[in-house]
Amino acid sequence: MHRLARTGGTAELLRWLAGRAGGWAGLVGPDGTVLHAAARTARVVVPDIAGLVAEGASALTERAARAYSLDTGAHTALLFPLNADDRAAPVLAVVTPRPVAAGLATLLADVVLPLSLCRQAETLERKRRRVDLAESRGREAVLHLLMTGQLSIAQQVAGALRPRLPDPVRVCVVECAGDGRDEVARICLDADGARSWIVRCPVYARHLILVMPAREPQEGAAPTDEAVAAQVGDCVVGVSEPVPLADTATGYRQAFHALAVARELPSRHARFGISPDPALVVGPAGRQWAHDLLTPLLTHVPRRAQDPGAQELAATAGSWLAFSSHATDHLKVHRNTLAARLRLIGELLGLDLHRLADQTALDLALRVRATPAPACTTEPAPYAPTGAGTREAARALDEVLRRPAVLHWADQQLAPVLGAEETLRTWLRCEGRLGPAAAELGISVPGARKRLTRLETVLQRSLLRPPSARYDLWLALRARDLGAAA
Repeated sequence: MHRLARTGGTAELLRWLAGRAGGWAGLVGPDGTVLHAAARTARVVVPDIAGLVAEGASALTERAARAYSLDTGAHTALLFPLNADDRAAPVLAVVTPRPVAAGLATLLADVVLPLSLCRQAETLERKRRRVDLAESRGREAVLHLLMTGQLSIAQQVAGALRPRLPDPVRVCVVECAGDGRDEVARICLDADGARSWIVRCPVYARHLILVMPAREPQEGAAPTDEAVAAQVGDCVVGVSEPVPLADTATGYRQAFHALAVARELPSRHARFGISPDPALVVGPAGRQWAHDLLTPLLTHVPRRAQDPGAQELAATAGSWLAFSSHATDHLKVHRNTLAARLRLIGELLGLDLHRLADQTALDLALRVRATPAPACTTEPAPYAPTGAGTREAARALDEVLRRPAVLHWADQQLAPVLGAEETLRTWLRCEGRLGPAAAELGISVPGARKRLTRLETVLQRSLLRPPSARYDLWLALRARDLGAAA
């Protein structure tokens, strides 16, 4: 009895009781509702079990008895409350053929205690899982707010959880093996001393995201990311450079790129190299261009209350650009809903979001919008706003990409592959699709994938899995081409 309680719980105890009674065993509520049940075999036929146990449970509750039996035809129902002092407690009910086997009533009286403890433990476990799920969803919501730039709301929601959100931060992405994410989360918690926010990634089932304090630990203590990589032999860790809490989305992209590099390293750990974000080098001209491009989206007013507003559409665009089709998991929406929102975004902005060039323009505009403007600047914008649209956006973006600061940034990005960028150019020209790129290069798809994997290591950026660096590389190649043509 106690072995079954430990290994199988309520279900196994009831199944065992049904076998011993040669009939039916179950837990019922005071009103006769069957909560759990088991029968000896599928062939056990007891007329109107529900009515029989409901009648017995009702009589037991009315009389506040500690046991009750009810005979009907060829069967007897034996009922014992799991807690005689609580009239709302479930009742153990067993229906057995007559005559009742000797000692069965004593056996049922003995099983009440382990059965009651089993049910309490299972109830507590269900509540614990609900609490864990609620906390996990709460942390995921805070991360989503941080990724979409809603810092004040994220801090308000995070106030009910622990620890407090640090600022500045490093973002760490841990790729776990198999289904070991929960165990790695526990190791991260111990290694970090509960200083970081640990979130189970809603997009990649094997990823953990850590939002860690940017300051290094005390002297002699290994940083959390290095400690986790050392303790967990089959995980891979990528870490961003220090960023303000408001730039968590940038930190996540950096950590994801570092993760692509770490997969090829024996240490299974990499930190993102210093590389400026393009949003930091476009200057006032770029800010004006981004404002002009995004205005139709940011001023959109839905026709119906249930339709997405400007903020929701902007968050959808950012999520889709970062995660591609996985945005449905990030946003918790159906793929048809995502497709409808993207059509609306394309119509509002006059962009064809099937084209990599237009995706890149929208990605850069959203990143510029999320980047705080300098306190002051004297550089004038070199063009006047021209309105949204693919042609206008492309023309205005070209003017921005001709800036000396952008050209210098492009040289930094492409320096590792200068003179050998044929595969990269072909892949981007084919809209980032492997099949057409492989055909144009005259190689197989696995061969093209291997080339791009090697480029990931050289560039220290993720190319094949979103968030991908393809938008930055498209901008860098375009800027170099414009500079060479000038």
